[in-house]
Amino acid sequence: MPFEMDPADPIALFNSWKQDALLNGDPEPDAMTVATVDRDGMPHVRVVYLRNLVEEGFVFYTNYKSAKATQLLANPNVALNFHWTSIERQVRICGLAEKAPEELSDIYFEGRDRESQLGAWASPQSQLIPDRKWLLDKVADLDAQYAGKPIPRPPHWGGFLVRPATMEFWTGRTARLHDRSLYTRDGSTWKCSTLAP
Repeated sequence: MPFEMDPADPIALFNSWKQDALLNGDPEPDAMTVATVDRDGMPHVRVVYLRNLVEEGFVFYTNYKSAKATQLLANPNVALNFHWTSIERQVRICGLAEKAPEELSDIYFEGRDRESQLGAWASPQSQLIPDRKWLLDKVADLDAQYAGKPIPRPPHWGGFLVRPATMEFWTGRTARLHDRSLYTRDGSTWKCSTLAP
């Protein structure tokens, strides 16, 4: 269901900006930087893809045994960043991550290509493996096992929903006098403030 533009709704504003980036030829409008913290307080950052945008927040998918997943399950505080050079805009998001609903993960997994489905079963993400051949052999074995059959979603694979607590919208301007608007969740509504560049 498409979002309607509503300046009081930062998720709708985000969606509008992402569409602008797409229309302006941004090569990866869904790419986002995801920052997590491990048990020792060490920050970790990587780029992943936004796969669903829902009223509650932002959804990406991963192996629940991966480093980012184990970090989020231990400490759900998370930060996301989208930077679209094509339109000189970025959005910074801070919030809490939780496992996405099973149905959402099932639907997304069913829509993936077969090779990606096999990869979700084959790869012990973030773990040491002997070499690439070991991984490709495992994919081949699974391909034979599921020949002519649908591939179910692995129990260790699914989505995370990030519920935003704050969303900052940045637009680049001349003389570094950039526009910055900060949305802060206040119960069921949002409060918008202007920040100095």
